[in-house]
Amino acid sequence: MTVLTNPETVCPFGARRYNAWNEHVKARYGGRVQKVSVIAGFSCPNRDGLVGTGGCTFCNNDGFTPGYLDRRQTIAEQIDAGLDFLHRRYPGTQRYIAYFQSYSNTYGEFERLRACYEEALSHPGISGLAIGTRPDCLPNEVLDYLAQLAGTYIIELEIGVESCNDAALARVNRGHDFAASVDAIRRSAARALEVTVHLLLGLPGESNESMLDGARQLSALPIHALKIHQLQLVRGTALARQWQRDPASVPLLDEPACISLLADFIERLSPTILLQRVGSEVPPSLKLAPHWNLRLSELAPRISAELARRGSWQGCRYPPTGPDSVVAGGCGSLIQTLTSY
Repeated sequence: MTVLTNPETVCPFGARRYNAWNEHVKARYGGRVQKVSVIAGFSCPNRDGLVGTGGCTFCNNDGFTPGYLDRRQTIAEQIDAGLDFLHRRYPGTQRYIAYFQSYSNTYGEFERLRACYEEALSHPGISGLAIGTRPDCLPNEVLDYLAQLAGTYIIELEIGVESCNDAALARVNRGHDFAASVDAIRRSAARALEVTVHLLLGLPGESNESMLDGARQLSALPIHALKIHQLQLVRGTALARQWQRDPASVPLLDEPACISLLADFIERLSPTILLQRVGSEVPPSLKLAPHWNLRLSELAPRISAELARRGSWQGCRYPPTGPDSVVAGGCGSLIQTLTSY
């Protein structure tokens, strides 16, 4: 769909055309902030039987675990290895934060959680934490503690929402509904914690309409940032096996359809929500489908180019007032909102 905006309206985000997290972080902290992944050995209530078994049908943690990690090492040793790798890859980085990424990193006895977080924070090269978890694993005791840490350190709470559609969540054995995500986000934000949401586009049971409505639903919540992932079938997962048995049961987005959907979604997303990522990439050895020629590093420029072609940007259709609504005015109130954010 081509969006026709007022030709005098200026995109508030420059050539990128969306509110990029990296640019926000550089302005806020005076340079790049890089995440150092660590594995703390936590589990997931959707695997150990508390809410389910087998895990989410799309999940294989090896698909996003950096090669430098060794589960046998202590957290401090993993950070040392990660910093050695990242110093070479991203020279000039100003700060590093420990990223508790695999599984649900607020799921466990509170004293064990605290010990793991504090071991990471005691490392001289670490300025804070990014903690990945599920919305049904955030007791108030943990949130209160993270809020206390946020007074001294960079604390980013990453919540796997994955979908705003309950039917899609049920089909992938997620083990919680969207209401659980809404509750977790609101309780976290009430403690002034900065919440990053993970969203997975293209799940079975979703339609373009339901995914775009997700932009509206997320925009209504106190979210600091968003990570968008496109569905990729990872070897060893239940969803990959389902696709191999019956490809029609797991329809996949091809490259043009994904770029179009992402542009549509970004247009409808609140302009105050930072975009940490607009796609993801699974190692070729683990990825079963879809097969694109596009690398992750090329995806963001392609989306920016598509938004530029349309003459649109993040939030130009927010808030929606109809199926084809477009912000066509001078954008003054939008720019005022962004500069005061």
